[in-house]
Amino acid sequence: MRETFLPFCPPNLGEEEIDEVVATLREGWISTGPRTKAFERQFGEYVNAPGGTCLMLNSCTAGLHLSLVALGVGPGDEVVVPTMTFVASANVVEHVGARPVLVDVLPDTLCIDPAAVARAITERTRAIMPVHYAGHPAELHALDALAQKHNIPIVEDAAHAVPAWYRDPTNREVMIGCRNNLAAFSFYATKNLTTAEGGALTGPAELIAKARTLSLHGMSRDAWRRFDRGGSWRYDVEAPGFKYNMTDIQAAIGKQQLLKLKRFHARRREVVQAYNEAFGRHPALEIPVERENCRSSWHLYVLRIRPNAVEINRDQFIERLTALNIGTSVHFIPVHMMSFYTRKYGYRPEDLPVAADAATRNISLPLHPGLTDEDIHDVTSAVLEIANSG
Repeated sequence: MRETFLPFCPPNLGEEEIDEVVATLREGWISTGPRTKAFERQFGEYVNAPGGTCLMLNSCTAGLHLSLVALGVGPGDEVVVPTMTFVASANVVEHVGARPVLVDVLPDTLCIDPAAVARAITERTRAIMPVHYAGHPAELHALDALAQKHNIPIVEDAAHAVPAWYRDPTNREVMIGCRNNLAAFSFYATKNLTTAEGGALTGPAELIAKARTLSLHGMSRDAWRRFDRGGSWRYDVEAPGFKYNMTDIQAAIGKQQLLKLKRFHARRREVVQAYNEAFGRHPALEIPVERENCRSSWHLYVLRIRPNAVEINRDQFIERLTALNIGTSVHFIPVHMMSFYTRKYGYRPEDLPVAADAATRNISLPLHPGLTDEDIHDVTSAVLEIANSG
């Protein structure tokens, strides 16, 4: 057993991030300013965003919320959302006064099921919100067909999907964030690229421009453009917006993280390969998939315990891993099983059975570029020890 506890997913920060933050503090502009603008350009270029257009924000949740507001979604409308997601995806629909219509997910990827989406669409549907679960791209080509048929926009919850891509029906590589949909990314502390807290929004230029104004109180000019040399104190308020802007301190971290992302991603794939080799043939363990036409960001490694394969349940499995000094998490408790949504809409666990089943069997194992080969050995040994004895 390990002598020290292995955290589930600490941030991977180095002297480069520290130096960039210190430089920001010394230069004296710490809110939204030149570093945020530079990070927007760099990230937009990285994901090949439409026209390079990108908006940096204080969270992915802000990006999802602004997307719905920019699209005019409001009371009486419906948005189709997978139940296997962090609750923010559904909460933002509530925030605009619309109804999140929760649907089930595919058994292999746990991404939104296009067939379930098709059944959920009504005359009130105003958007479809696929989630790229654990970093695996959702079936966007199938969702595109539904969106075009019903003239419904897609808002991608890409919180996990940096970097991720898939091959479209023409065999073209399509990176998440480059499509002409609004796509919201997360740079939370556990993400593949972190700014501590933060997020980004990509999409059509006219919608990003609208979201940009809404992200800072609906003001026509941000503080940097007002207070920098040559700026004007004059501004207008074009809409009752929000306070969703990213700071230059956050962007300073993100700029350095983006430079390391290729290396980070390569190490994540090495960890995944080691886990798959250790667990792939074990009769009690179901490893996550990466479809042949997709490239996952591998934000999460979600192992599933096969039904009746061990005598202990998932929660007990996690307790034993903790006792062996291995940190874990669970992604996710489905939204339709949360008390607010059960009370308001009457959902039962069995209404969305694929997600409900996965919720009892999922274990997210440590997956980050800071894992050493010894750490990987400790994780695989602990999981196999419990699987073999449980």
